[in-house]
Amino acid sequence: MPAFVTFGRILFAVLFIYTGAARLFAMQATVDFIAAKVVMPDMIAPYAKQIETATAMTTPQLLAIAVGVLEIIAGVMIALNFGARFFAMLMIIYVAVATFLFYDFWNQVPPDNGKMLVDALKNLSIIGALFMIMGYGRATRPAEAAYGDV
Repeated sequence: MPAFVTFGRILFAVLFIYTGAARLFAMQATVDFIAAKVVMPDMIAPYAKQIETATAMTTPQLLAIAVGVLEIIAGVMIALNFGARFFAMLMIIYVAVATFLFYDFWNQVPPDNGKMLVDALKNLSIIGALFMIMGYGRATRPAEAAYGDV
């Protein structure tokens, strides 16, 4: 059983490693996608302007780099089972926020929102897998010990 869990964890992590690298390699497309969907709140805008001035990059560029790096690092750490719970928790937060911001199927009419709905449900299943990784933690446990208190 532990070999299957390890193999599954590695295969699951490939999703984040690939998408993180794809975001970094197709930086302009990622920046355009973020710029079209993310609106900076007024209370954060002055700080964002300071960071933009200090780095000479726009907020969407900074977010694209941060997201790509986060996905690659989290994917590698989950695959290596090093800090898996922590990185799974980070990815749960990231995927939940990204799903809410980028897959707003509730704002579209039913025939047209099908792809968005399926993408949101895929992200929901990814969140479920990340919760399982958080539940397993660093070491695998027997099923009886893991579910004995339920």
